[in-house]
Amino acid sequence: MFEHIDVQDAIKRSIQTEKKAMLFYRMAARHMQNSEARRLFETLANEEREHAQQFYRLYKRDDLPDFDSFMDSASESEKEWLSSREKILLSDLGVRKAMELAMHKELKLEKQLREIAANIKNPEVRGVFEENAKSTNHHYQLIESEYAHLMGMVHETDIDTYVRE
Repeated sequence: MFEHIDVQDAIKRSIQTEKKAMLFYRMAARHMQNSEARRLFETLANEEREHAQQFYRLYKRDDLPDFDSFMDSASESEKEWLSSREKILLSDLGVRKAMELAMHKELKLEKQLREIAANIKNPEVRGVFEENAKSTNHHYQLIESEYAHLMGMVHETDIDTYVRE
């Protein structure tokens, strides 16, 4: 399916992927009672928007509206990206469960993007999907780090303390 797409199609798919993730993180932020978790989800939403804008700048076709209009509207398929079950869960989730759901979604998306990239022969197109997978992994790492911190686990910023003892 993806092995025959061109670079512009790959870029458009990346814009859409980043937008869907942004919508998820915005929704999660609205439901967080914990201010640290809310800030984390707001930060992730902003990063997803920035990543989408980076891809948008590379997109040469004229079938998308201006960036802000595109990012601020949600199509039916984008609304469906967050399943009904997840919408219900989010409305009643605590910080821990919301972060677990976000980590799960990031890992799943990264795996999908890497599988797509592995099946694409064109190195330029493959690179678009690999770059998207890389940013997805970065988000997973951010969430995992904050999750460890909020759950009272050893946080990477504390690792020197524990290694020296």
